[in-house]
Amino acid sequence: MTQTLVIEGMMCGHCEARVKKALEKIDGVISAEASNVSGTATVTLSKDVPDEGLKAAVEEQDYAVKGIASK
Repeated sequence: MTQTLVIEGMMCGHCEARVKKALEKIDGVISAEASNVSGTATVTLSKDVPDEGLKAAVEEQDYAVKGIASK
């Protein structure tokens, strides 16, 4: 299962790395890939993870989550 977060504020590779690291610390997240070009992060999950937890992890890094879509 994957989820895509629309993130505002990522401007560079350092921003991508911060978001990736924060998301990958969450229990149930297998991997995360962030792109400042598309303004998204795609998260691969091993189990159901609440959207609020994903959003909080990104917002703790000072980026705004504008939406989350499941696939």
